[in-house]
Amino acid sequence: MFCKRFIAIVTVLTLFCSIIVTSGRATAETVPVLDVEAGSAILVEANSGKILYEKNADESLAIASMTKMMSEYLVHEAVDKGKLKWDQKVKISEYAHKISQDRSLSNVPLENGGSYTVKELYEAMAIYSANGATIALVEEIAGKEADFVKMMNDKSKEFGMKNYKFVNSTGLTNYDLKGYHPEGTTPDEKNKMSARDCAILAQRLIQDFPKMLDTAKIPKKTFQQGGKYPIDMTNFNWMLKGLIKQYEGVDGLKTGTTPEAGDCFTGTVERNGMRLISVVIKANSHAARFDETKKLYDYGFANFEVKKAYGKDSVAKGHETVRVANAKDKDVVVQTKQAVSLPIPKNNKDVYKKEFKVLNEEQEAPIKKGVTISKMIISPKDSTDPGFLLGKSLQVDLVTKSDIEQANWFTRFMRNIGSFFSGMWDSAVDIVKS
Repeated sequence: MFCKRFIAIVTVLTLFCSIIVTSGRATAETVPVLDVEAGSAILVEANSGKILYEKNADESLAIASMTKMMSEYLVHEAVDKGKLKWDQKVKISEYAHKISQDRSLSNVPLENGGSYTVKELYEAMAIYSANGATIALVEEIAGKEADFVKMMNDKSKEFGMKNYKFVNSTGLTNYDLKGYHPEGTTPDEKNKMSARDCAILAQRLIQDFPKMLDTAKIPKKTFQQGGKYPIDMTNFNWMLKGLIKQYEGVDGLKTGTTPEAGDCFTGTVERNGMRLISVVIKANSHAARFDETKKLYDYGFANFEVKKAYGKDSVAKGHETVRVANAKDKDVVVQTKQAVSLPIPKNNKDVYKKEFKVLNEEQEAPIKKGVTISKMIISPKDSTDPGFLLGKSLQVDLVTKSDIEQANWFTRFMRNIGSFFSGMWDSAVDIVKS
């Protein structure tokens, strides 16, 4: 047989170099120290997932209505897959009706057996944190809340989240669900997540469904305007334009408040091409969650900036090619699959290292254009840096620049002969040395 296994770079090349990236807790050496008064908190650059600040970020805590970010995600996913339409009418069940009538909770009252569009219910959930509206959407998607909760937990696992547990779709403690808590859960259970996991969820929500921000940033709206029972809704995100804690560039995302969770807020803001995601859990008051978020945003914008490290289809210096033994051209050109932009401290641009790793040393030609055969791994130079949301490093796919043809039989034969004699020579040298 003339086909030889794919011969690639055998070891991971670690190249310390000054690529434009930032550090997270490694900011201790490069940016001022920040103290956030909350049970846990995190600040992340949204595009890369780079952690700029963290406090108890992996502690699983009650999150209240920040839960609804996952419910929102699954609504958008259902619409995207054609399983739900924004103008589709949803009939209100007794469960959704009863919850919606409790004005001690966040709600717009819904008529038992009445019908509302998916869009109306979604806006009530996203703007006003309406619990009855959330349940109505959940039942429309999954039939019963218990099945929807399974979807929530499955999606969390898919996202790479680690410290979470969903027991209902709203974020209420189960005892507030008037005996309707999902099958398999107990009355005293509540949803819990870490600040890191909240940030992962927020990042996926924004990246996968960016138009969701069009609703999240609405400060005020009337539910069923012109209808029989219109309700004025003011967004609980006070940092939106026109509200009492407004902050330039804020356009989301979700608050949460229960006695167990305290005052929580997952927010997002964009200025000068940099989008930040923040999470504050268990702040001291409604206002404090926004004051602490402002601290995070001020810190982020004052000390960091986003720079492009690589454009899409760029060749990475130091790893321009990967060797494929049976290819027509043994040195196969690889390039970045996507653009890479990373935040860097404004006063220190040399904070990261990169390394390269071939995925499959036995892969052979032919190989199609655009196939990932190698990875560029970007990680902090400082070992104490918290890194990225999903780990210590950011992995960038390196793909084949063009279709890779297999060498003809004669070329493969001659290469095999050369490899045979080269191996004999190396063995002889080793014997002489010994």
